[in-house]
Amino acid sequence: MKYLLFIAVFFLSACSTPNVSKNVYFTNVMDIIALSEGNTPDGLKGTFQLPIKASGTQHRTTYLNTELDYRDRRNISVSLHPKVIRDFIAKFGAHPESYFINKTILVTGEAKRVKIYFASNGKLTETYYFQTHIQVDSLSQIKVV
Repeated sequence: MKYLLFIAVFFLSACSTPNVSKNVYFTNVMDIIALSEGNTPDGLKGTFQLPIKASGTQHRTTYLNTELDYRDRRNISVSLHPKVIRDFIAKFGAHPESYFINKTILVTGEAKRVKIYFASNGKLTETYYFQTHIQVDSLSQIKVV
């Protein structure tokens, strides 16, 4: 009977979402994705160590991706605001879209689950999938390890 109680407590504690603060440090991409989903609609605040494998720019925003395919379930996209891109180019003389490829970064912010709708003929459809995003609004939020 005491083993049954132990097992029940173990499973219930595994289901709870931790209360995390901005000082928490994360290195496992799948843990970051799972915890951000568990905190929906809120995000997961902390400092995240991420390997960058791919990047792309859309609507003046640059996205740094932890997977080659940004639609991959295991991907986290780091979203760089146009002001950050401008400041980065001025400071380092390179565009972040190419600079961060095959590097590991530390980014401080909030990992959030975001719903992404597919478009057809220029219009949004009802079909969607989820991504995990970290918004970077300041150059001080991101650095290479």
